[in-house]
Amino acid sequence: MRETLLELKDVALTYQTKTDEIQAVKNLSFSLKEGEFISVIGPSGCGKTTILSLIAGLMRPTRGTIKVAKGNAHFGYMLQKDQLFPWRTIEKNIFLPLEIMKKFDKAHIAYAEELLKKYGLYEFRKNYPSELSGGMRQRAALIRTLSFNPDILLLDEPFSALDYQTRLSVCNDVYRIIKDEGKSTILVTHDISEAISMSDTIIVLSKRPCTVKYVHEIPRGGDSPLKRREREDFHKWFELLWKELNE
Repeated sequence: MRETLLELKDVALTYQTKTDEIQAVKNLSFSLKEGEFISVIGPSGCGKTTILSLIAGLMRPTRGTIKVAKGNAHFGYMLQKDQLFPWRTIEKNIFLPLEIMKKFDKAHIAYAEELLKKYGLYEFRKNYPSELSGGMRQRAALIRTLSFNPDILLLDEPFSALDYQTRLSVCNDVYRIIKDEGKSTILVTHDISEAISMSDTIIVLSKRPCTVKYVHEIPRGGDSPLKRREREDFHKWFELLWKELNE
C-alpha cells in the first residue's frame, strides 16, 4: 500500500479586500499518495492556483490542516511559463535552485547533469533559452524543478503557453520524466483532455468558494498520455468531466 505523502483536511481560506471579506476555499479535503499523479480541474477563477499556494506554504489556511508525511519535505513548483533567465545558460538555469538552497555540491550537480543527459538536453547545456524550442525550454524548466530532488511536484498549468502540437509532445515528455523519477505530482489545469491523459486521479472542484465535488480514479494500464487519448473510454471520461464542471 502506497504511503500518503500529503493530506489536506477541511482547509478553508478567507481573505479581506478593501470593501469585503471573500471566501476562496471551503472545507477542502484530499490526499496525495507516493508516486501518484493528481490533476485538479475546476471552473475558471475557482481557486486552483490558490490551492497550490496553500500546499507550498506560500499562503496560510484560515482553517483546517495541511499535513506532509515528511516534516521537512521539499516542493518543486513549476509555473505556466518556463521562467528561464535569458542571460543564463540552460546549465546555469538548472543549477539556480541548488545555488539558492545552498546545495551546490558535487552530488547535486552530478544529479542535475545526469537529468540533462537522460532527457536529451546535455548537448544544449551551454546554450541560452532563446536558442531552444518551446518544448525544450519546458523540459529544461522541469529538470530545473527536479534538480534538488523535491519530494512533491506542483505544476500550475505548465503547458498553457505552448501551441497545441508542441503541447501534446511536451505532455508526453513531462509525464515520462515524472514517472521515471518516481515523483508524486499535483497538476492544476483547465484542459480536461490533459487531465485525463496524464492522471491517476482527477479532482473536480466547485465554483468559488471551491471545495471537492468529485474524485475519479482513471485506469492507466501503463499508457503514455498520447496513447491514452486513443483509448475507447477517453471520450466517456471527457463527457463526464465536462458535465460535472458545468453543473
